[in-house]
Amino acid sequence: MKRSSIQINKAMIVTILSLAWPTMLEQLMQTAVQYIDTAMVGSLGTQATAAVGATTTVNWLIGSTVSALGVGFLSFIAKACGAGDRAAASKAVSQAVIVVAVTGTALTALTLGLSGLVPVWMRVEEDIQGLASRYFFILYTPMLFRTASTIFGTALRAAGDTKTPMKAGIWMNLINVALNFLLIYPTRELTVLGLRFTMPGAGMGVLGAAVASAAAFAFGGIRITYALWKHPLLSPKGQSFKPDMEILRPCLKVAMPNMLQRFGTSLGYVAFATLINDLGEVATAAHTIANTVESAFYIPGYGMQTAAATLAGNAYGAKDRNRLKDLAAMFIPIEVGLMVLSGGALFAAAPSLVDIFSDSREVIDLGTAVLRMVAVSEPCYGFSIIIEGMMLGMGNTREPFVYNILGMWGVRIVGTFLCTTFFGGGLVAAWGCMIAHNLLLFVLFLVCYLSGRWNPMNR
Repeated sequence: MKRSSIQINKAMIVTILSLAWPTMLEQLMQTAVQYIDTAMVGSLGTQATAAVGATTTVNWLIGSTVSALGVGFLSFIAKACGAGDRAAASKAVSQAVIVVAVTGTALTALTLGLSGLVPVWMRVEEDIQGLASRYFFILYTPMLFRTASTIFGTALRAAGDTKTPMKAGIWMNLINVALNFLLIYPTRELTVLGLRFTMPGAGMGVLGAAVASAAAFAFGGIRITYALWKHPLLSPKGQSFKPDMEILRPCLKVAMPNMLQRFGTSLGYVAFATLINDLGEVATAAHTIANTVESAFYIPGYGMQTAAATLAGNAYGAKDRNRLKDLAAMFIPIEVGLMVLSGGALFAAAPSLVDIFSDSREVIDLGTAVLRMVAVSEPCYGFSIIIEGMMLGMGNTREPFVYNILGMWGVRIVGTFLCTTFFGGGLVAAWGCMIAHNLLLFVLFLVCYLSGRWNPMNR
């Protein structure tokens, strides 16, 4: 019995890692490109960094809304695959095509129409509002392709195919970097390995970075759509593209609470950024850079979360309660261990990493301080996102919705407002409230896990 259990655990670890590593590599590439984008734009000055960073949280708001729809299909497809119902999985993809077309078109019209108002709402300084607005407009022109990339990529991961989205992501990132290099800077003389040559460039600055990103998004959406159409398990070829409420209803039942959660928390990020923008250009730049640096160190967490959601959905579809317990017992120590290593690396490397993106000593010192603060809380956050991922994979979205909204608005936003408005606190105080939010999530998800409420089969 012990030998059998050991063999099962080894097989489970192999399965977990085979699902997680492509997602981690994909996110690593995305983060590397984000680092390069920020560094390239940062070389243009603090104003350029602030113009790009001022609307970042609105990007999260829109992106998270689309991701929530993907979660609905993830849960349905993962459970269908776990139950061995290939036809249901393929039908779900045909419904995902409808959702992508409708949502992508609507969001394109909405974002382009509001591009001139977003920087004003975000209380961006007047001298960079025009630049921030044009950057936002260009970035959201290919919104239909961005929606396809997100939802179709999630559908593939739900069926255990994490390599196809990874490959599409790598190509997107390579295109983004190459176009950045050509579009941001003017024509200049370069020396490489002793060879001097003229490098052509468009000299578009911040707008060049936006065009590069938009082109990469368009390519990624087209590539992931083609891959899904040709996929042996999930291809929607031959399926009806009329709305099917037998599939859409359970998908939306999972997606809507998650969408409200993501919308509420992302709106909280917008409010949080607005409060920080009021602290001035240095605080905005330091906050933008710190967010960029920090994102790389969450890669192990979110890579494992994707695997957790997929495998939990498979186990739930197969009605295998024991496998669910075993999965949780495997995922939690692996995840917490990874986040301990990640947090330690962030704490040690924070000054050097912030220095990559800014020449301002004020920005570097402030960014380093807040990053070292958040590094300590990473293991707790890692636990939270694993339990949340397993719950989402099984379609259990109620508790995550309540916990995240409570933490964001009850702790982070209210706390930051009080600290910065009435007590004269700066960026350090604001990030302290963010850490308190993460610690609250840890406590709530820990209680949920220990009580058994995380598993719908316990009810």
